[in-house]
Amino acid sequence: MGKIVVLAEKPSVGRDIARVIGCRTSGDGCLVGEQYIVTWAVGHLVALAEPDEMDEKYKRWSFATLPILPDEIPLKVLSGTKAQFARIKKLINDKDTDSLICATDAGREGELIFRYIYEKAGCKKPFRRLWISSMTDEAIREGFSTIRPGEDYDGLYESARCRSRADWLVGMNASRAFTLKYNTLLSVGRVQTPTLAILVKRRKEIENFKPEGYCTLTADFGDYRGTFFSEKLDPDTHLKTREEADAIAADVKGKTGTVTQAETIRKKELPPQLYDLTSLQRDANRMLGFTADKTLKTAQSLYETHKALTYPRTDSRYLPPDMIPRVVQTMKLLPESYRQYVPGAMPDGKLPVTRRTIDASKVTDHHAIIPTAKKADVSKFSEDEKNLYDMVARRMLAAFYPACEYDATKIVTAVGEHTFRTNGRVTVVNGWHDVPALEKPPKTRKKAKPEEEEEEGPLPQLRQGDTRGVRNTQIREDQTKPPAPHTDASLLAAMETAGKDLEDEELVRLMKGSGIGTPATRAAIIERLIKVGYAARRGKTLNATDKGVMLIDVMPQEIASPETTGRWELALHEITDGKQDPERFMDGIRKMSAFLVEYARDKAKPLAFPEDQRRKKYGSKGGMKSAVLEDTVCPVCGKGKLRETAIAFSCTENGCKCTIWKDCFERSGGPGLTEKLMRLLLEKKELKGSTGILAIRDGKILFTPNGAEAPAAVRSLIYEKK
Repeated sequence: MGKIVVLAEKPSVGRDIARVIGCRTSGDGCLVGEQYIVTWAVGHLVALAEPDEMDEKYKRWSFATLPILPDEIPLKVLSGTKAQFARIKKLINDKDTDSLICATDAGREGELIFRYIYEKAGCKKPFRRLWISSMTDEAIREGFSTIRPGEDYDGLYESARCRSRADWLVGMNASRAFTLKYNTLLSVGRVQTPTLAILVKRRKEIENFKPEGYCTLTADFGDYRGTFFSEKLDPDTHLKTREEADAIAADVKGKTGTVTQAETIRKKELPPQLYDLTSLQRDANRMLGFTADKTLKTAQSLYETHKALTYPRTDSRYLPPDMIPRVVQTMKLLPESYRQYVPGAMPDGKLPVTRRTIDASKVTDHHAIIPTAKKADVSKFSEDEKNLYDMVARRMLAAFYPACEYDATKIVTAVGEHTFRTNGRVTVVNGWHDVPALEKPPKTRKKAKPEEEEEEGPLPQLRQGDTRGVRNTQIREDQTKPPAPHTDASLLAAMETAGKDLEDEELVRLMKGSGIGTPATRAAIIERLIKVGYAARRGKTLNATDKGVMLIDVMPQEIASPETTGRWELALHEITDGKQDPERFMDGIRKMSAFLVEYARDKAKPLAFPEDQRRKKYGSKGGMKSAVLEDTVCPVCGKGKLRETAIAFSCTENGCKCTIWKDCFERSGGPGLTEKLMRLLLEKKELKGSTGILAIRDGKILFTPNGAEAPAAVRSLIYEKK
């Protein structure tokens, strides 16, 4: 009987799968068992070719060669991982291999990684799909027992392929066109540009904000206080001038007020919902100060390395009914510090089931993020991992607790023609607040206005018609505040709900859940904006830079508006579900790409971008200005110095072919190469950093991620023309 090749996305995941299914013999880039051979990619091994790899004419950037609209964009093997691709190609095409199992991450990008490798390797053998939401041994075994035919995920692949080609067409054409128009390196993207537009809009709102003064008036009725309000005001407690406040204060001082309304209503504050990735990133930003990218990487480590969390790249906050026994088991296996809270989440040993937590109709590819049914050894977690695990564990517990119940009291007191409002709250059932150190999520907390404080504790037992004398009054002067700068948390929320700003109600309904980007990509989009200099992070805040503002000022609404991106994301979801023709979607993308080129060339307004010292300007002839790095020696010829351009380092010596691309390791999780990094690398020959090890050896530059046994990426320092 022939072998079945299992292709995982990463070496660590491959080794976990191999251990569970009994593949223990080491092979060349694989692990071998009686029935299965497990091998792995290192993220993306295959990508879409660059324009100049398709045709030499695209090497020189020129409007004459735009738009670039090939019918098919060929695939290429990434140079840094050619060896692993060759191993996989040999394995999957071997005569002894009967079939394959796709075991890449269970999502759109994971599907794309497998299918691109499968296609580029020219493989025609049948394959099935492993789809799991947890990396525990039990989940892997269960996944293999319920494995599905590969064609069940053809829609997901078409969606991933369309996303990949759409980003290529829009990015390549728009970036080249606007770079040529403004003679400076500009990056334009299908998703990053509307995200930048959100930051630019907030920056302009802050800069254009004109504060207005106002006053609030409070009356002291002895055993309670009230805030003046009037339906004629907007907001209803803001008096525009001090004179108005003084006049009302004088008019009510010493007079008797009559209670015209006194009501107490029992209200419920529902428990928070389980986490999806975006809500986890938002809360981790607010409560732990994590960036969106840091939260994703930490959650991924808890999922892959520690098997402590379920799959984090999910957009669902619900669990399917068949997860109920698993959640019960998870509750019982939580670390000791959480055991005291389990009875409140499982009264009488049973899990309370409501549609707020258990709803199969709201689970698509993956369910909400929860701890796995595996006893976690928290002592092996880093501090960041402990904190994030703690948030997820407490959220799961709180989600199954009863609602918090409280009595909300509202009193209205009339003093002559003036009215004063008093709000009070008394907690009756603490409910989910019994799980400590879990903040109320933003959506369940209605923030009281600062001038209208909600009194915790009982108010006096008042009835309509009761009277109280005004003992004193207090006037507070203040100013209206500008909108707060965006943080990772608020920007993620804006990206997720981008369609809500649209005027077309039907479009808002259709685009629900189809904002800018996906939960799995939003963190990378934010980091990309910072990397290219369009945004800057200061502490927790994210702000558009001058360059970012200028870029949005020259962009057409069609690419900067969330409406366009939201429509595209909606279309990609429909392609996954088989409800839209992929070619129809791509026709729209091609038209948009051609429009952006035409707009940049003929309609974009003139503007002088400041020279960016890190990314030198393009010359008028399409060449790129450069700077020679003094006191450096070329690692290939040993004669010339290194020259830096916006995208690479190369040798000054005629005839030397040394070229080191600045982004050559970023796909493998490595750093972007900077002048400072290159100087240190040339001096030390090997550098250890937070992401891994960089080294120059035998005419090659290598990047080895932390914990990896072999380099994830290798680049020849000699660039050979194809």
